[in-house]
Amino acid sequence: MGLRVHRSISWIGRAEAALDDHDARFLYLWIAFNAAYADERELQGIAAGERASFTGYFSRLVGLDTDHRIYHAVWESFSGPIRMLMKNRYIFNPFWQHHNGIDGFEDWEERFRSSARSFRHCLQRRDSARILSFVFDRLYVLRNQLVHGGSTWNSSVNRDQVRDGAAILGFLMPVFVDVMMDNPHEDWGRPFYPVVE
Repeated sequence: MGLRVHRSISWIGRAEAALDDHDARFLYLWIAFNAAYADERELQGIAAGERASFTGYFSRLVGLDTDHRIYHAVWESFSGPIRMLMKNRYIFNPFWQHHNGIDGFEDWEERFRSSARSFRHCLQRRDSARILSFVFDRLYVLRNQLVHGGSTWNSSVNRDQVRDGAAILGFLMPVFVDVMMDNPHEDWGRPFYPVVE
């Protein structure tokens, strides 16, 4: 847990030095997220899928967050930006699958509406872990756009989701790390690339 937290904090610190560069800040914060949550056991074996990993991690964090910091972030600090992310088709994976001509995604609009209904249901139930899973699903598409060259640095197109994504990650990552540090005896999994001498 110490190595995982140390790495995550180092990237959070780097992101804080990039406040004026939303693209870089988002990427640094995503690295911090990977350092905090990624479990080598899942990636070395048969992977459960990225979203399944997110959901398990978020459920643990929310369950251990006795001060309800995550809940307050979701419901008070970022409810507007989160809702805007969920309404944005440009960070919805089936939209891009269809747009890129991949069979089986002709119904992306229905999937988008279904996702919105499921999200609203989670809002009504105040299910913070599932809401985080939905949000990070969208942020993962944004991450892919940036990392895989599907976006222009500092472009005037689609800036809102990069800015809001960076702000959401910038608030949540220190909270996630704090919850982990408050629970050092939990099994947070083996970090990727441990220090080897």
